[in-house]
Amino acid sequence: MRYHKILIIAGFLIIWTFVFYYFMLRNSIDFPLPENDYRRKMMFKKIENQVKQELKKSEKLTNTVLRYLKLNYPSEVSSNKKQESQTPQQKDQAPQLQLVGVVPLTDKEQQTIMGLVEPPEQEQNHLELPHVEATISHLKDGQPIIPILVLACNRVSIAKCLDNLIQYRPNAEQFPIIVSQDCADEATRNVILSYEPQLTLVEQPDQSDIFVPPKEKKFKGYYKISRHYSWALNYTFSQGYEYVVIVEDDLNVAPDFYEYFLGTHHLLKQDPSLWCISAWNDNGKAKFIDVSHPDLLYRTDFFPGLGWMLTKNLWQELSVKWPKSFWDDWIRHPEQRKDRVCIRPEISRTRTFGKIGVSNGLFFDKYLRYIKLSEEFVPFTQLNLSYLLKDNYDNTFLKKVYTLPIVTYDELRRRLISKDGPVRIQYINREQYKRITKMLGLMDDFKSGVPRTAYHGIVSFFYEKRRVYLAPNLNWKGYDLSWS
Repeated sequence: MRYHKILIIAGFLIIWTFVFYYFMLRNSIDFPLPENDYRRKMMFKKIENQVKQELKKSEKLTNTVLRYLKLNYPSEVSSNKKQESQTPQQKDQAPQLQLVGVVPLTDKEQQTIMGLVEPPEQEQNHLELPHVEATISHLKDGQPIIPILVLACNRVSIAKCLDNLIQYRPNAEQFPIIVSQDCADEATRNVILSYEPQLTLVEQPDQSDIFVPPKEKKFKGYYKISRHYSWALNYTFSQGYEYVVIVEDDLNVAPDFYEYFLGTHHLLKQDPSLWCISAWNDNGKAKFIDVSHPDLLYRTDFFPGLGWMLTKNLWQELSVKWPKSFWDDWIRHPEQRKDRVCIRPEISRTRTFGKIGVSNGLFFDKYLRYIKLSEEFVPFTQLNLSYLLKDNYDNTFLKKVYTLPIVTYDELRRRLISKDGPVRIQYINREQYKRITKMLGLMDDFKSGVPRTAYHGIVSFFYEKRRVYLAPNLNWKGYDLSWS
């Protein structure tokens, strides 16, 4: 009897959910809607998505309850199976109950019913996207169209970022600007709309609360950022583009920002060991860079972010396992990186002005505010960048570094080096590396064991008009996760 009551309750819940959302969708037209057609469509799409999500939840809950009942009340389930084998006359004398496709309940599902753990993970990153017409992904001359995807939330100061992007954009057709806004902040939305038709605004439709484990409540912002990245990249690549450059709403860009990505994009297709092009140098303070070589680029094992390009193929690989939070740390893990590297510049082509955000200004006052933004225009599309391909780079860069004379930090600081030219400072363990970088003023942290800007453990920087390589010894065995 208890079994029948629970089934009736579960069925009632499903019907109630459907009826409630049906009338909510139907009656929503009685309320004033924004005049903007796009906003109206997005509102209906959002309600429709909510209905589908709730129905899926009810269906999953009902199936879970059925499995729980079969596991814990086998006698009642058995009696129902006996009823199925009865004659028609016998069936008329007893109520019918069928369990279709019921399988044993897992320990985690039993705990879920009791409210002890997070509900089973729902399908991630599969929010329905707005209908997209066929998009041209290349110009007539074969050059790719590379959209600039700006991730926005509630910063009205995004105007600084958009001013830069529009000011330096050489061709609106080749570099369409798509601003994806989360947070539903009206003031920020109005700022973005004031730039139309020079850009396109899309809005992340899922503004529902997000599950965060109790111990990580203070990191909820990082969960929402990860969800937003997933939706925005799915949306942009769904239009048929091969490349996307991601910019956050607190970045200024250099005059040759577009030229930089246009000149390097082909490397991502040529060299399978590359997986991103970044405009950022983590150690790009003015005193650590060679301002006379704004054209100089490097390979780096460290994922820099802060203005970076990826391909559609890479997104297809990452999107199916995209994390719920801390996407940038996740992407630096060996399981994602797979020994692939990024290209980064000697002088940054982006600079952040966003001290206030979910990171609460982490590193901003000590490092980020001093990053120098390149001011010269370098014609990257006219340069031969084949030296950045793995075979070429490794044969020259590594050989060069390990033939340089070894000096100590003290000799460098006190100018006790007799010869001009580049030198090498050697480190053999984590503690030694951190001590040297702190004395120099370089960023000293590790992500998945990789120092910032490092390639094969080597960190390159400029010090008082001299190129210096902070490098491990020759028998280096690779990055150690325990260093993080």
